Amino acid sequence: MSDSDLSFWGWGYAEKFPDESERDELATRMETMLGFPERPRLDPPTLSDVSIPESSVSVPDHLTEVCSTTTEDRIRHTYGSGYRDLVRGFHGDFCSAPDVVAEPRDEGEIRVILDWATDERIAVVPYGGGTSVVAGVECDPEGDGAGYAGVCSLDLREMDQVLEVDEHSRTAKIQAGATGPQINDQLREHGLQLRHYPQSYEFSTLGGWIATRAGGHFATVYTHIDDFVENVRMVTPSGEFESRRLPASGAGPDPNRLVLGSEGSLGVITEGWLRVQPRPPYRARASVRFADFDAAVDATREIVQARLYPANCRLLDSREAMMNEVAMDGSHVLVLGFESTDHPVDDDLARALEIAEEHGGTVSGDPSYDGPHREVADDEAGDPDRDDDEGDWRSAFFEAPYKFNALVSLGVIVDTFETAVTWDQFDRLHEEITEQVTEVMEEECGAGFLSCRFTHVYPDGPAPYYTLLAPADVGRELEQWREIKATASDVIEEYGGTITHHHAVGRTHREWYEKESPDEFREALHAAKDRLDPERIMNPGALLDER
Repeated sequence: MSDSDLSFWGWGYAEKFPDESERDELATRMETMLGFPERPRLDPPTLSDVSIPESSVSVPDHLTEVCSTTTEDRIRHTYGSGYRDLVRGFHGDFCSAPDVVAEPRDEGEIRVILDWATDERIAVVPYGGGTSVVAGVECDPEGDGAGYAGVCSLDLREMDQVLEVDEHSRTAKIQAGATGPQINDQLREHGLQLRHYPQSYEFSTLGGWIATRAGGHFATVYTHIDDFVENVRMVTPSGEFESRRLPASGAGPDPNRLVLGSEGSLGVITEGWLRVQPRPPYRARASVRFADFDAAVDATREIVQARLYPANCRLLDSREAMMNEVAMDGSHVLVLGFESTDHPVDDDLARALEIAEEHGGTVSGDPSYDGPHREVADDEAGDPDRDDDEGDWRSAFFEAPYKFNALVSLGVIVDTFETAVTWDQFDRLHEEITEQVTEVMEEECGAGFLSCRFTHVYPDGPAPYYTLLAPADVGRELEQWREIKATASDVIEEYGGTITHHHAVGRTHREWYEKESPDEFREALHAAKDRLDPERIMNPGALLDER
């Protein structure tokens, strides 16, 4: 994969932008299924359509090998992959492009870059796959970047190696710039995997996962990258920070936790030891359909509180199931999956299905069982030829971001937001989100569609994930989006949810993060930043308010 293969304004590979007939079909679905007014068919931009301000940074001679100020490199490092990013990119607005893009090959070059940036007061934004949906990689020179001589996007993707594997301890030392496929390709020769599969798996990097505390495909137990991190190393403007490699420790606050979720605000994550495992030869899967959403929620809660620990426990409401063509009959669908490297998990699935059936669920089709005689797909994307709800869901899950590109070109606001909340609060939160977000979409856009799924579940609460669609007024998309986003965020805050379960804080969620976190804790984070980044050049405005 090279940058030239990727869309410079949208998600993923440029060649996967749908053709005219595919977009017509999607627009028709929006108009007929959702009742949206006729949608425009807008053409995506080309690189030649885009102009950006001149770089305000002069790269010194000793950094010219690893730094670029070319227009294309700067454009490709301007945004992440959130709705606001897609809209601005689609309309050719890259006015907040960084002044320089650095691509260091080792920690020594990172050190030189940070020293230069500190001396010249240049803001440094660590960059992995550019998949942030919360403005985590964009430092606006007119906003949080004000007062700096320029902005440097520091791209870690040259540092993409699995450096060492400890098969005895089942851990691996991996560089931060490695993407999901690169990691597993290199671990394959050892018969191991890092089984962490966020939706951005194909393009996002280990450093990005650690910096944002990314969630993966495990619905229980190993829900975040945190659960795989044994140690982490970070280069900061004031020196190197490295935690000891340990399976666990009770020695005071965990140093790893200072780095996990730091979002590039303290330094540049360069590598870490991660817990890895063999492919699980034993797997069991099934899906259950429910006529009543509340009953499906109760079944999901009882399954997770029974501590059966399913690897997959995704509850799709009827709208989510319909939009992803998993179930078109109005059913709510619970997708279940169990796996083990050691023994069959048929009994665990059987008990989960019993619980679901006790709550009125109906098993859809026959459960599927794998044993050691059958190869497991390495990327966990599922078998597209398999005719079941799980196969349909997995295929839709990894292809969904490409649909966002197409919807933006049709003048449709499309976004997601997620949270986690205790079970006792979920009903009220879900009711208020459904009511208030739908209402604001109708007020701002004349119509709207909202669906929900559980991405992760815990004994004490679920992580609901919402997808919204609304017809936009082209030219006013971001104004309309801000009203919808603020309403959703306010409801989450009011009803006791977290502003983010796994999308990170970035700049988009910072206002609500400040309401959620104790003042004294953020003051302590600022003190840590002052120690590690005295000139405060690291990703200003992400996570912490520099103003």
